[in-house]
Amino acid sequence: MKLLIVAIAVCLLIFLIVKVKLNTFISLIVTAFLTGLVLGIPVDKLPTVITSGMGDQLGDLAVVFGMGSMIGKLVSDSGGGYRIAHTLIAKFGRKRIQLAVIIASFIVGLALFFEVGLVVLLPIIFVIANELGLPLLTLAIPMAATLNVMHGFIPPHPAPTAIAQIMHADVGKVILFGIIVAIPTVIVSGPIFNHFLHKFYPKVYRIQKSIPGLGNIKKFKLEETPSFASSALTAMMPVILISISTILKYLLPNNETSKVIQFIGNADVAMLLSLLFALYTMGVSQKKKMVEIGHTLESAITQIAVMLFIIAGGGAFKQVLVNGGVAHYISTLFTNINMSPILAAWLVTAILRVSLGSSTVAALTSAGLVTPLIAQTGVDPVLMVLAVGAGSIFADHVNDAGFWMVKEYFGLSLKETFLSWTTLTSVISVTGLLSVYALSLFI
Repeated sequence: MKLLIVAIAVCLLIFLIVKVKLNTFISLIVTAFLTGLVLGIPVDKLPTVITSGMGDQLGDLAVVFGMGSMIGKLVSDSGGGYRIAHTLIAKFGRKRIQLAVIIASFIVGLALFFEVGLVVLLPIIFVIANELGLPLLTLAIPMAATLNVMHGFIPPHPAPTAIAQIMHADVGKVILFGIIVAIPTVIVSGPIFNHFLHKFYPKVYRIQKSIPGLGNIKKFKLEETPSFASSALTAMMPVILISISTILKYLLPNNETSKVIQFIGNADVAMLLSLLFALYTMGVSQKKKMVEIGHTLESAITQIAVMLFIIAGGGAFKQVLVNGGVAHYISTLFTNINMSPILAAWLVTAILRVSLGSSTVAALTSAGLVTPLIAQTGVDPVLMVLAVGAGSIFADHVNDAGFWMVKEYFGLSLKETFLSWTTLTSVISVTGLLSVYALSLFI
């Protein structure tokens, strides 16, 4: 019954957005309230559930998302994105530009959340696409696919790190085998999926001169732009700070120095330091006036305001589903299931992901349900961690913030986002599962 309620709620949400043409944020809030009532959440508690869901979602994203947007705008407005694009084009050429995008996204995706990586990379991807005269989606698909794979499979991202702890899997092995699983998954879901999507649904591959959230991209003379080293370092600074902090966490003893390094590597702090660095490299050193730099920062915030509300609405909807007992209900369905532990881990997580929206919530909930299978079957816990990670990516749709970010940033309609992004995340998930099965033959 609860799964039917979720299905009806999703249909209602789509109806309000597509047919009624109601604002997306309002549609999410209306759907969240109605779904909460049907799921039996007390009327006096429902507003608190809604606001806590909004707050939790924005609490995780607002600072990082906002500063990431500012860094991206500074890199873009100063010509740093143009310089990076020009250099990548010169090094890799048009035929291998998707490879360049995948490599850049792979590096960024090692440390940054999917949403933040998207904000940091998108201005650069957009400039490259325009420089080569390519549709945005040609490069956005491999970029987003790579970021999503890294977010689902590789520590220090929250879900795989937490799952490894729950299942008592060695984090180093999870990283190593996660990268092994990620490589074929990225190849299939990036360039190969791109080819078939372009063949069967070409209308989404269109040249875009501007995209929501970024505004119009300026034209630059190469000699007036920051150097490639300065531009790349600025764009990669959050990754560098967080990566160094993560590595040193396992190498240094737990002393005061280690605490300082961990503080610097905290996502919020790393983004703040990176923003200050960007203000200098992309602003002051380019001899820009503070008033001009201020306009750039204000523009960045203005452009993401609507998206922040949509993300908050998605958080409210997700929280209603969690508090309404959907996760607990699904868990009871798989209490006495009899199938391959790897498939069971993937399937439970995939159902939770489709129902709840949040990949992290789905992964953590599933980990608690399937961990007993490790002792019962003797399966390697690393494989179980990766199977859960693959399931947590499955069929991203309207109850997840990432879906709306992709829709708005890539300039897609709701139908186009379903046919391209929801399909892509399903391909990532299934390919990841098959890759885990292949890996199980050797470990």
